[in-house]
Amino acid sequence: MDSEKTGSNMIRFTTIIRDDEHSRKISRLIRKECEAIGWIYDEKEPTIVISIGGDGTLLRAIHHYIDQLDQIGFIGIHTGTLGFFTDYTQSQIPLFLQDVSHNPPSYDEFSLLELTLEDGQVLYAFNEFRIESFSRTLKLDIYINHEFFERSTGSGICVCSQSGSTAINRALGGAVIDDGLSVMELCEIMPISHKGHHSLKNPYIMRDDRIITIESEEMDEAQLCYDYFERSLRDSKKVDIKTSTKKVRFFRYRPYSYLKRLKNLY
Repeated sequence: MDSEKTGSNMIRFTTIIRDDEHSRKISRLIRKECEAIGWIYDEKEPTIVISIGGDGTLLRAIHHYIDQLDQIGFIGIHTGTLGFFTDYTQSQIPLFLQDVSHNPPSYDEFSLLELTLEDGQVLYAFNEFRIESFSRTLKLDIYINHEFFERSTGSGICVCSQSGSTAINRALGGAVIDDGLSVMELCEIMPISHKGHHSLKNPYIMRDDRIITIESEEMDEAQLCYDYFERSLRDSKKVDIKTSTKKVRFFRYRPYSYLKRLKNLY
């Protein structure tokens, strides 16, 4: 992204808002103040997307502009229940307006995950992909770089990115991955453990150039969940998951502490 655009008064911006009156009120204020410094409100081709809500709102913003990510930077303002990826709280709106008016931003990049279905359809996730069923046991054969790795027997598997390691992966007992590491993590969901079923059962953190293939004759009983989406896998018996070339950029107008954000989770 051209850093000069973020330092000029020709910035095109838009807001994605949590559906409550308080967030809408903040959005109206931010739009007014940003237009006053010369920014142009543009929902179709923004260069900055301001997410006003929580992490769910930010995920919605990312997927709304999934085909324009190479032209966009995101800024998060927290008015929701969880704001791990947001830089400002609702009480810091004056600070936010001061920062965007006077300070040039830096940015951090986070790779998306990419999943390819048998029919060639490609899906993207910021946090994770999960193949899961809680109505029956799934037997999933897992290949890494086309080499058989294990058969997972249980409720499913979760493949997360570094950014998604603090989300559902963490609730499953997966490892939290440090900021700046470009890796994927594979974690089983409620694996069955006895002498008839053998799998690693521990989280497996792997390089970002790996390709994870999951095959099963039982996938028609499973759901594919990714970020805030859910869909049936009724017509699939195989999926491939890898690190995507698509990246999400977050603009930073002030120092960023990953450790501080982690401590806010617990």
